[in-house]
Amino acid sequence: MLEGKRVLVTGGTGSFGKVLVRRLLEGDIGLPEEIIVFSRSEATQHTMRLSFQERQVATDEIVYEEMRHERLKFHIGDVNNYSAVSAVLRKADVVFHAAALKQVPTAEYHPFEAVRTNIVGAENIIQAIREHNFPIQAVVGISTDKACKPVNVMGMTKAIQERILAQGAIDCPDTRILLCRYGNVLASRGSVIPVFNQQIRAGGPLTITTPEMTRFLLSLDDAVDIVFAALKDGHSGETWIPRVPAAKMTDIAAAMIGDRPIETKITGIRPGEKIHEVLVSEEEASRTYDRGDFLVIEPILPELRLENPPGERFNEREYSSGTELLDPEGARELLARHSLLPDQGAVVA
Repeated sequence: MLEGKRVLVTGGTGSFGKVLVRRLLEGDIGLPEEIIVFSRSEATQHTMRLSFQERQVATDEIVYEEMRHERLKFHIGDVNNYSAVSAVLRKADVVFHAAALKQVPTAEYHPFEAVRTNIVGAENIIQAIREHNFPIQAVVGISTDKACKPVNVMGMTKAIQERILAQGAIDCPDTRILLCRYGNVLASRGSVIPVFNQQIRAGGPLTITTPEMTRFLLSLDDAVDIVFAALKDGHSGETWIPRVPAAKMTDIAAAMIGDRPIETKITGIRPGEKIHEVLVSEEEASRTYDRGDFLVIEPILPELRLENPPGERFNEREYSSGTELLDPEGARELLARHSLLPDQGAVVA
């Protein structure tokens, strides 16, 4: 799908962005002619550039030799700057929009910064395509479970981002605009796995906000798989959601502690935090279809809906992390499968 294309990744220096860029360079769905990483941090771009250039694994040599020949490029800019967005979109055929202010407490203390990045950033992409008539073939917006029935600023702004991108499918009919919504990514920057690892190295305790808390869990490569699947088979305005396991945070903590004499400490829910996450709400369930490994929510705008959507209608009331939980052993096996237990040298992406 991406063979010979020019691909833009906004927020490309983040945890998801780096794995996405690696998969793009490996040619999973065709080797792009050019991959542009767009972000506002010169330091993280420099670090990412060095990390890709200095790969020493034999099987990666060909891939990263290609990168040295300028297949991978970096562009400094902020998604809330319309001029910067317009300038970089001129160079793109396909856009993966991953730029976000994503930390829940940060957004609570700096709500307007979340508005500028998560809402204005998405509007700038749509406005630039519409006003300049850029021949962008597809835009894939990266969303979060917190956008569903949002109770915090991060979720509220991402929910509006979803609506802006979906409405953009009407304004930009020649561009296929898709959304991917998923839950907590294991070992991503700022997530619970690296926090637990730091606390274990310090001798504890492991801090848990509430014993009832549950979360959907998937790997960064799983997240990229969702995005590629949506790009391959999605229709404009759809929201793609993975079927992924969920677990109690107490079970994740216990699996990581193992036999160590480390205690856990309940600290109370942080500002804007949910006990359970929801990927499909009760209101969305009536326009959701089961496509095997994925659930697909038809657009809320009737102009964008398919007459006969593929897949079977979703028959559940909602899709929540509070149901069908992994048992404690299942949680431990999930972490072990992704090499995320402390004894396996778990690291933050």
